[in-house]
Amino acid sequence: MRDGTVTTTPILTIVGSAIHDIPSFYAEINRLFMANEDWKLGESLDALDDMLRGGYGAVRGGGPVILVWQDIDRARSHLGFAATCAFLEAKLQRPDRYDVARIDRQLADLKSGTGQTYFDIILDIIAGHSNIDLVAA
Repeated sequence: MRDGTVTTTPILTIVGSAIHDIPSFYAEINRLFMANEDWKLGESLDALDDMLRGGYGAVRGGGPVILVWQDIDRARSHLGFAATCAFLEAKLQRPDRYDVARIDRQLADLKSGTGQTYFDIILDIIAGHSNIDLVAA
């Protein structure tokens, strides 16, 4: 409380049941974080990281946020091994844009059980922002 005003930490809720693949993850992120912007976040982990840094969207300014992720296990499944393989294999079709050797290593690691899924990478990105408190629900 400062000057008679009460400040509360915003609570944002990801609806995990709306997520069934990578595009629907970004649709949910745009619904939640970008509703008051006149543009939408692209399907990019770098863009997700930039947004969570607080430059725009619902986390503009980088203040504290409680991020509740409903049905997180469902999202974990839909953004898991199969989605990640498809994501990486699609990148391999664009050797002019992506580091094929790096993607081959990522794919090999994933298939051997030591690599990160798309979901794992998202969690790492969120964890990299100390202002965001993720609550699995």
